[in-house]
Amino acid sequence: MSAKLIQGYEVVIGFETHAQLSTQSKIFSRAPTAFGAEPNTQACAVDLALPGTLPVMNRGAVERAIEFGLAVNSHIAPHSVFARKNYFYPDLPKGYQISQFEIPVVQGGSVEFYLGDEKKSVRLVRAHLEEDAGKSLHEDFIGQSGIDLNRAGTPLLEIVTEPDMRSSDEAVAYAKELHKIVTWIGICDGNMQEGSFRCDANVSVRKPGGELGTRREIKNLNSFKFMQQAIDYEIRWQIEEIEDGRAIQQATVLFDPDTGETRAMRTKEDAADYRYFPDPDLPPLVVAPEWVERVRSEMAELPRVMAARFVKDYGLPEYDATTLTQSKAMAAYFEAAAKASGQPKLASNWIMGELSRRLNAGEATIESAPVNAQMLASLIARISDGTVSNSAARQVFDALWGGEGNNVDSIIETRGLKQMNDSGALEKIIDDVIAANADNVAQFRAGKDKAFNALVGQAMKASKGKANPAQVNDLLRKKLG
Repeated sequence: MSAKLIQGYEVVIGFETHAQLSTQSKIFSRAPTAFGAEPNTQACAVDLALPGTLPVMNRGAVERAIEFGLAVNSHIAPHSVFARKNYFYPDLPKGYQISQFEIPVVQGGSVEFYLGDEKKSVRLVRAHLEEDAGKSLHEDFIGQSGIDLNRAGTPLLEIVTEPDMRSSDEAVAYAKELHKIVTWIGICDGNMQEGSFRCDANVSVRKPGGELGTRREIKNLNSFKFMQQAIDYEIRWQIEEIEDGRAIQQATVLFDPDTGETRAMRTKEDAADYRYFPDPDLPPLVVAPEWVERVRSEMAELPRVMAARFVKDYGLPEYDATTLTQSKAMAAYFEAAAKASGQPKLASNWIMGELSRRLNAGEATIESAPVNAQMLASLIARISDGTVSNSAARQVFDALWGGEGNNVDSIIETRGLKQMNDSGALEKIIDDVIAANADNVAQFRAGKDKAFNALVGQAMKASKGKANPAQVNDLLRKKLG
């Protein structure tokens, strides 16, 4: 759903995203964070909340939070506080989660992205550090439940937005951009299936200009496809409920991909229900300006900075530059092809067009593309110097993609795709076409442009597609006066 108004209602969406930070150990203990270990083999005394244990802050987790804040133009709080968020689930050994409440480490900022060719911006409220809980395992075949505490204490950065999104398309585009940012700067591996990047969508509807409606939170959306399906279903469900005269109750809901429906899991808690208070075991987190500047100096070039450089250095439109910086691999591929060919816009067109189309069709990554940047640059050079036409270039690309060799010039020669640039031979073809198509010549001279296109087509056909279309146009116009 991309329309801002659906059945007379405006959709309002905000996001809470848990990004698992890429540290080797947990946020308050030295236990490892590797995925897939046997249950309860990566939980130490601190994670189990055994009496006498105390949390110790993981410096690497703080640095990753700082990196994220710098990437989205946030304010890095020089002084932030950890709190205890109290709730009682069996997979939370302490009976509370260590999180940040009143003073988070990352405050404000925004995430910018394109929805189609329209530029969008979603404001961030905050990003705060916290620990993950364990996991309840329900074994239906034996009628028992177990607790795996391997995830307990895993470092998370919870990223919270303002309710700025107005459609499922916009929400998914935001989530993809956020995913790109955290993986680009290396603070999270972004693996949604393993739970490294978990999105919760707060969805409500209202009449245009009215007060915000009651929101329902869709938890743990682990793919962009399911995210869109879940939000679309929730929007339709809420509108139907309101139209039938029923009030929306604030709740936490889950999405069932088998039925394509959301279902209520529990009544949604408010902040007061968690009884937050400062954690007495952890001192305030102090982030000195020197620390922030050191992290800034060590960060790789950010996507938005690289996109701005592509606009400045290569003369690309902003849309092209933003698209080409969707991943480090794609950006590197473009830059190599642009430099080697000397034709950045042509390189951009081929990467965003033919190359991306084939990658999407094969569900492949650009790193595994059979046509590397140097091969594409060679092909682009032959287009720009007039050796091959665009249609012939696509045939060469087909051959490269199909593994028929990696030498562009050899494929052009073997397949006989070289463009006819002999003006004498081309003039004879055009003379013959003019002589054989007197009606079209007369119509063109009478002012009918379609007749000229027909003559160009005849000339291209006579040359078996090898004539340079620009030359054909020029010679025809010259001879026809």
